[in-house]
Amino acid sequence: MDVELVDVERAALGLLRVTIDRVGGVRIEDCEQVSRQLSRVFEVENVDYKRLEVGSPGIDRPLRNEAEFRRFAGERIEIKLREALDGRKVFSGTLTVPEDAAASDADAGMHRTVFGLEFEAKKNEIQVLNFTVEDIERAKLDPVLDFKGKKR
Repeated sequence: MDVELVDVERAALGLLRVTIDRVGGVRIEDCEQVSRQLSRVFEVENVDYKRLEVGSPGIDRPLRNEAEFRRFAGERIEIKLREALDGRKVFSGTLTVPEDAAASDADAGMHRTVFGLEFEAKKNEIQVLNFTVEDIERAKLDPVLDFKGKKR
């Protein structure tokens, strides 16, 4: 169907909420198509739910894995670190993927992608915070909107 499953949530009163995304954004036709397909599958599989809701993740889309971070490189995001850095856990800025994106984890013998976050530390002073997906508690897109129909 050319859509990506972002989240599945069971909510109160039998609501089953499915969040999808696709490159270029989710259209209403995508939601309708996924809803029809899931309704058929759930009927055959006897999945218990009262109401199905299919939608897009919105402008503050969560980021959960390396592929999503790579996809949204260059976008403004907000991250919350698992451990504080200089007394601070929450950072907002522009997501970057350094050219040397793999850092070796000597203990596990694995490679982890190191991402960067360019943020304004002080007035007109840009700093870069390097992190891996394992370092963050949560992350989401954080676009700045001017409410004149343009994204900055």
